[in-house]
Amino acid sequence: LDVNPVAAGGGSRLVFRSGLLCVGPESAGSHPGPVCYRKQGHLAVTDANLVLGRIDPTFFPKIFGKTQDQPLDEEGARAAMAKVTEEVNEFQKAQGLAAKTVEEVALGFVKVANEAMCRPIRNLTQMRGYDVATHVLACFGGAGAQHACAIARSLGMSKVFIHRYAGILSAYGIGLSDVVHEDQAPTAKVWGTPAVAAECDELLAGLEQKAIARLVEQGLKREDISVEHYLNLRYQGTDIAVMTRRTAEDFGAAFTKEYQREFGFVLDTSIIVDDVRVRAVGHGLSVAKEGRAGGAPGAPVKTRRVYFEGGYRETPVLLAEALQPGQKLDGPAMIIQPISTVLIEPGCTCVVTDEGDLKVEVGKEEVPQDGEVKLDPVMLGIFSHRFMGIAEQMGRTLQRTSISVNIKERLDFSCALFSPDGGLVANAPHVPVHLGSMSDTVKKQIEFCGKDLQEGDVLVTNHPQLAGGSHLPDITVITPVFNAGKIVFFVASRGHHSDVGGIAPGSMPPTSRTLVQEGAAIVSFKIVKAGSFQEEGVRELLMAPAKIPGCAGCRNIRDTMSDLRAQVAANNTGIRLVGELIAEYGHPMVSKYMVFIQDTAARCVRSMLIEFAKKKGLPEVGTVVAEDWMDDGSKIHLAVTIDQRDGSAVFDFSGTGKEVYGNFNAPPSVVKSAVIYCLRCFVGEDIPLNQGCLEPVQVITPEGTLLNPSAEAAVVGGNVLTSQRLVDVVLLAFECCAASQGCMNNLTFGDETFGYYETIAGGAGAGPTWDGRGGVHTHMTNTRITDPEILERRYPVHLRRFSLRPGSGGAGAHPGGDGVVREVQFLKPVTVSILSERRAFPPYGMA
Repeated sequence: LDVNPVAAGGGSRLVFRSGLLCVGPESAGSHPGPVCYRKQGHLAVTDANLVLGRIDPTFFPKIFGKTQDQPLDEEGARAAMAKVTEEVNEFQKAQGLAAKTVEEVALGFVKVANEAMCRPIRNLTQMRGYDVATHVLACFGGAGAQHACAIARSLGMSKVFIHRYAGILSAYGIGLSDVVHEDQAPTAKVWGTPAVAAECDELLAGLEQKAIARLVEQGLKREDISVEHYLNLRYQGTDIAVMTRRTAEDFGAAFTKEYQREFGFVLDTSIIVDDVRVRAVGHGLSVAKEGRAGGAPGAPVKTRRVYFEGGYRETPVLLAEALQPGQKLDGPAMIIQPISTVLIEPGCTCVVTDEGDLKVEVGKEEVPQDGEVKLDPVMLGIFSHRFMGIAEQMGRTLQRTSISVNIKERLDFSCALFSPDGGLVANAPHVPVHLGSMSDTVKKQIEFCGKDLQEGDVLVTNHPQLAGGSHLPDITVITPVFNAGKIVFFVASRGHHSDVGGIAPGSMPPTSRTLVQEGAAIVSFKIVKAGSFQEEGVRELLMAPAKIPGCAGCRNIRDTMSDLRAQVAANNTGIRLVGELIAEYGHPMVSKYMVFIQDTAARCVRSMLIEFAKKKGLPEVGTVVAEDWMDDGSKIHLAVTIDQRDGSAVFDFSGTGKEVYGNFNAPPSVVKSAVIYCLRCFVGEDIPLNQGCLEPVQVITPEGTLLNPSAEAAVVGGNVLTSQRLVDVVLLAFECCAASQGCMNNLTFGDETFGYYETIAGGAGAGPTWDGRGGVHTHMTNTRITDPEILERRYPVHLRRFSLRPGSGGAGAHPGGDGVVREVQFLKPVTVSILSERRAFPPYGMA
C-alpha cells in the first residue's frame, strides 16, 4: 500500500511559531485530547471548529470531563484560542500589522489544516497521472464533513459525496466488504506471441479453479463468485511492473495504455510477463436500498452563528433524518447526522439522494487579488504548503518518468523552486547536499544566460567549480517560469546519473586527480531551445570525455538521455503548478509571500543563534571553534562567530587544509549545503528550508583550500565524503550530537557498457536524549538502497549479505548507531570502486 501520512486531523495540535500558524504533526490524541474534551488537553483542530461554531455541542454526546458526563467545553476552547491569538497579535504589532480576532486565528488554523490535507491528495493523484479536478471527493470520518467543501474547493474539485454513514464509513465498509482470494504464479516470458498468450491462459485457468475452491471452502456459493485475470507486465530493462487486468483489449495494449497514463511515456522495447495472477471475489452482503418515503422537506431545527471568510453567518441547522430525497440546500447550512456534522459552506449546494446520502456541488471562491499585500500568518502557512507542494510534485513526476535505478529506485534526486534572482524558495525533503547548493547553480546560470532566456528554454549544467554544482554525476536542469513575459520563478531538478564518463564506470573514481577524469563537465547549455530538445548537442557533451586518453564517454547514454527528459518533464510540472498558483492568487501576492517565507526562515535562524550564544555564555560577539581531519590528515577548521545584537553569524573555514591532489576537494556550494542543513536542524521548528536560512550567515572559504579548490581540481569525493565531515564539524561546534559514519560509503561498479552507483548506509550519532540509529543514510544523503530483487535483476551481481554490524556504533549513555555489512558477489568481470572515509580518524563522541 502506498500510504501518505497527512498529520492534520481533529486532534492535530495548533501552535504559533515564528510568524507561522502550524498544524501538527503533533497530536493531542484521544487522551487528553483537544481542550474541549475537558481533560487539560492541547489546542487542536476540533477546538478551532468549535470556536467557529462549526460544531454544535447540543448534538454532541455528554461524555467529556473527569466524570465523562459533561458537554464539549466551548468556553475552554475559546479561552485557549484567545491565548494563541495574543501571541499572534504580538507578532502582528511588531510587524506594524492590524490585530486579529480569535475567530480569524481559528479560521486561519482550519485553512492551514485543509492545505496540509490537500498536499498528499495532490501528490498521490498527480503522481499516477490523474487530474484530481475531474474526480469526486469522497468524505468519511466524524470530522471529515466539516472540511470537505473547503478541501474540494482548494483542489479545484466541483463535487463532494458524503455517505449517510460517513462518520463510521470504514467500519461500515468492512462489514459489507467482499471476500477475496488471490493466487499467482511466476513466469518470465516475453509477451507478444500466440504461444505465450496460450501459456498464460493455461496458467490463469489453473489458478482460477484453485481460487474458486478456496472461497467455496469458506461457505460462498459459486454463483456469488466472480473472477478477474491479471498479468504483471513491465518493459524489458525496467523494474516497475504494472498489474494489468484482462479487458476486451489485448493485455499488451492495455498495459501500454496504463503505462502511458501513469508514467507519461512508453518505451520501444519488449514487454516481459513477470507473473500471472487471479483474483476471485466472493461478493459480500447486499444492502437493500434505504429509500425514503416522500414528505415535506426537512426544516431547520434552529439557526447557529457560524464563522466563515468575511464574518459570522446565521446558518440553519437541520437533522439528516428529516431531509427528503431530492431536497436541495444552499450553503451555508449545517446537517446533523447521528455520527457526524456536515458543513455546507457558502457558495455550495447540497442535494439529498434517495438513500439519504449527500451530493454537494462546490462553487468557486473568489480570491481578492488587488490592494497592498501584507504579511498574514494564515496565508504564510498556506503558501508554505503550496510552495513545498510544487517541489514535491516535481519530484513525483521525476520519479515517475525516469528509468534509471539511481533516480527511480534510489531516489537520488532533488527538486526545488527559486526566486527570480536564484534564491531558494522551497524544496521537497529530498537530498540535503543537493538542496543547499542548487541556489548557487541557478544564480550562475542567471549570470551566464539571464538576458538570453526565452519561454521554451531549458538549461543544463553540472560543473562544480564554474557553475555552482556539487560533482559531475549530479546534473541540474533549470527552467525559467514566465508570467506576462517576465521571469517570475525558476524551477530546477538535480539527479545523480549513474555514469557521465571518465576513468571509471559509475563516474565516482577513488583515484581521480583532476576534474576531467571524473566525466563530462557542462558549464551551461540549452538542453531545450525554444521548445526543441537538443539531443545531438547533449549527446556530444556527454560523450566528450572519450576524447581524453584513459577516459570514456557516458557508458549508458540511453538511460542518461531518458532521465534528462524526465528532469525536463519534472520542471514542466513545476511551471504548470506555479502558473495555477498565480492564477489563483495573483502574481503580486505570490511574489510577496515568496519573500515573506524566506524572511520567516531568516528570523528563526537569528533567534536560534542568539539562544545558542546565550546558553553557551558567549559575549555579545563570541566565537566557538571546532575541527576534524580527513583520513589523509587534511584539517577542516571552523570558527563560528555569533553577534547577539542582530542574530548574525560568520562561519569561517580559514585554517582548513590546502586543496589536495585527490578528489575530496569540496566546492563552496557543497559547504553552503552543509551549513544550511545544520542550521535547519538546529532551529527545531517546522520551517521551510530556503535561502532565508542563510540570510543571517556569512560563509568564508578561502581560495585554494580543500573547501574552495581550483576549477581543474577533482571533486567527486567532496560531495559525498567531505560534505559529511563538514556536517560533523558544524555539529561539534554547536555541541549538538556525536558524529555520524562520516561519509556516504560509495560503491560503484560496471564495465564499458554500464555503470552502477549506490551509497551504503551506516550509523548515525547519538545525542543528549537519544540513541544513534543503525543502518541508515545520514545527514547529507537521503537516498534509498536499491532493493535486492532489482539489484540482482538489473546487474550481474548476487547480494549475499546485507546486515547490521552489532556493536560497531560505540558504547555510551546513548550508544551510537551501528554500521552495516554488505557482501556482493559479481557474476562477470567488472571494475569495482569504493569511495569512503573515517578509516584513520574515528567519529567523535560527546562524552
